[in-house]
Amino acid sequence: MRIVPRCFVLFFSLAGLEAGWAATPKPPSNSDCLECHSDKTLAKTNEAKQVTSLFVDQARYANSVHRTNACVSCHADVTAKHPDDNLTPKQVDCAKCHAAQSESYKGSVHAVALLYGKSGAPACVDCHSKHDIVSHYLPDSPLHFTKLTKTCGECHPEVANEVKQSVHGKSVAQGHRDAATCIDCHSEHKIEDLRKASPIKISEQVCSKCHASERIRSKYRLPPDRVKTFMESYHGLASQYGSTRAANCASCHGVHLILASSDARSMIHTNNLVKTCGKCHPGATENFAVAKIHTNGEPGKELGSQVNFWVRRLYLVLIFGTIGGMLAHNLLSWRRKIMASLHASRTVVRMDLSQRMQHLLLATSFIVLGVTGFALKFPDSWLARLLGSDETFRRMSHRVAGVVMLVLGAYHLLYVVRSPQGRQLLKDFLPCKKDLDDFKTNTVHLLSRGQPRAKFARFGYPEKAEYWAVVWGTVIMGVTGFMLWFPVSVTQFLPRWAVDVATTIHYYEAILACLAIVVWHFYHVMFDPEVYPLNWACWDGRVSEEWYRHEHPLDTKATAFGEQKKDGGKPVKPDSSA
Repeated sequence: MRIVPRCFVLFFSLAGLEAGWAATPKPPSNSDCLECHSDKTLAKTNEAKQVTSLFVDQARYANSVHRTNACVSCHADVTAKHPDDNLTPKQVDCAKCHAAQSESYKGSVHAVALLYGKSGAPACVDCHSKHDIVSHYLPDSPLHFTKLTKTCGECHPEVANEVKQSVHGKSVAQGHRDAATCIDCHSEHKIEDLRKASPIKISEQVCSKCHASERIRSKYRLPPDRVKTFMESYHGLASQYGSTRAANCASCHGVHLILASSDARSMIHTNNLVKTCGKCHPGATENFAVAKIHTNGEPGKELGSQVNFWVRRLYLVLIFGTIGGMLAHNLLSWRRKIMASLHASRTVVRMDLSQRMQHLLLATSFIVLGVTGFALKFPDSWLARLLGSDETFRRMSHRVAGVVMLVLGAYHLLYVVRSPQGRQLLKDFLPCKKDLDDFKTNTVHLLSRGQPRAKFARFGYPEKAEYWAVVWGTVIMGVTGFMLWFPVSVTQFLPRWAVDVATTIHYYEAILACLAIVVWHFYHVMFDPEVYPLNWACWDGRVSEEWYRHEHPLDTKATAFGEQKKDGGKPVKPDSSA
């Protein structure tokens, strides 16, 4: 008895599904569409009495790039009821398949015109065609480089006529693909209106694409320095510094009707130069207009160019001769004073031989690390060129210098642990509460007149801060340096982003260290007027008694020197732990 009801349920369920399927009509096939649209006379007339053909050439569609698409792939709103529903299909949305191009088009002057209701502004189909779209590489395409002027000329006939007569248009007509076309200057989908573009944009981003290209210049034997010499001219320099009124390439050569200087219609023809220059320079004369913009310093055939060339050479000789002589004189004077400072009475041993050798290795490895490191970071900089622009040499020398610094750090650790001089050095470098008090005292002294300065023992807070900064920097740079040297090994037990963080730390720690050396260390050992031109302790380990008593009056040796002076006796010989 239960079997019969179940059969009825199944029957009615299937019937319902079938009814549902029947209620959802299938989208029309291409053959369905072509039953009407293969008629060449099929057309529609809009309210403005404009007739638009609705004919689709099946043969041309079969050769288009969309030949594998169904009609409803683009005309998605068309159903089986069309045309009985008497509804006009919506405009095709190309963005469904061409999102990037459509997004770019939204920023074009064409899209903006459509947005503001300007009828006739071109959309995708106006340039690419409708049902017979083919690759722009094929001659049949309206976007083939030989057809672009004609395609754009549908809306811009006067401009297209000028382009055909220009050097660019003639080159295109000769079949040169490298010749500039409409989209080379105005962009492809994001069509730009360049009438209000800045001079630097015209020069750097439009004209330079071809005229600064070595491949194009050499292939078509164009002058090699047109962009460079323009940028070095007054107009180029003014545009680089933001002037919106400075002349750009188009100001002199024209916009679309760009002609050779030998053409009598050219804006830069001899007969037209006064008028061209007069646009920006009212009252310009022939003498003014003959000035050269694209000059590379080489003498031309004109008398003025020859005179200018030799005057330039004369002044270069005068500059190098005069300034070179002054420099030589001052270097000799500076050398004499350096030697006098070196041989002055300096009896206090500030650094022993071991400490001086450690300082020399530290300074050398630091300089090599700084030069090679920044050359690796900025391979196009003058530092990289200084090292021959050899990446392998920079990389290896950087690593060798890093290893030297780390080995030196290990030696210094043994030195301060095992030798008496090292243990005393470490003890004297340890921070204490007095350093904070000295810092406060010196801050008041530097900001207020008549306030006493801080008195230091063997090392004050400036030396201590620098010593521990070197320790900190060596550890940080060593750890991050090895992580960058062996990134694969590091990622065996650390995440990949750890290497990125190490790169950031290594770079900014290097900047911090270099600036600290220049701003802090160089001042105290070089630029401080009391030690200028150099604290010679790094050379022979000695300083003068007067300087030592002044800078470190609380040190026991400085006190001993003072007592001996009071007694009129000879100063005691300082020990090597000073």
